[in-house]
Amino acid sequence: MRTVLLVASEPGELRGILWRCTQVRRLDWPLWFARSGELNGQRLLAVAHGPGRKLATEALDAALDRERPDALASVGFCGALDASLAVGEVFVATRVEDGSEAYEAAQPDTRRAFRSGALISTGHVVSSVAEKQRLGAGGAAAVEMEAAAVASRARLESLPFYCVRAVLDLASEGFTLDYSVLRGPDGRFSRARILRAALAHPWLVAPELMRLGRRGRIAARALGEFLADCRF
Repeated sequence: MRTVLLVASEPGELRGILWRCTQVRRLDWPLWFARSGELNGQRLLAVAHGPGRKLATEALDAALDRERPDALASVGFCGALDASLAVGEVFVATRVEDGSEAYEAAQPDTRRAFRSGALISTGHVVSSVAEKQRLGAGGAAAVEMEAAAVASRARLESLPFYCVRAVLDLASEGFTLDYSVLRGPDGRFSRARILRAALAHPWLVAPELMRLGRRGRIAARALGEFLADCRF
């Protein structure tokens, strides 16, 4: 049975995938979240350790110290840079860029519809429409924070690399909060800091948090449905 390591940022990004798996079990790894399961004739190792390159690299180190998968996949949510991408739409990267390197990405075997194109990995949450427009002008269609770390390790380990994301926010939307400064000492988004920021400006922030929560559920479901019908 082929083994695929799925690397996400947040456990919630893996909800729709694991819900469809059989033989799900918790892995006793030194990570925020680690599970294994079987789906579509493949063994999946699903880990989430927080946003950004550093935490994704820690997740990869822990997983690859314990397993030798047949492929690596960066999965989770992304922000749209292409104005035609819709919330919940599945985006499969053909290329991942981080500003200094570019990595080719393989395409999974599926009969489901998806969008594709270049994706850019940044070191921070892209919060403004202006920055989205600037990044999109460079040719990327979507943005997130971990895929380049996974792609780099896949190249180093000579493993196939995939990047499958579901759209969380539109190209025309910015965020009220600067989520990059709302991370805790461990590098993860601090719920306590986000709550304090929300209480300081409830009429502005509460609708945004509710919208993101609702869209997260939509994106996780779409991602799970797509991955349930594809092979890496």
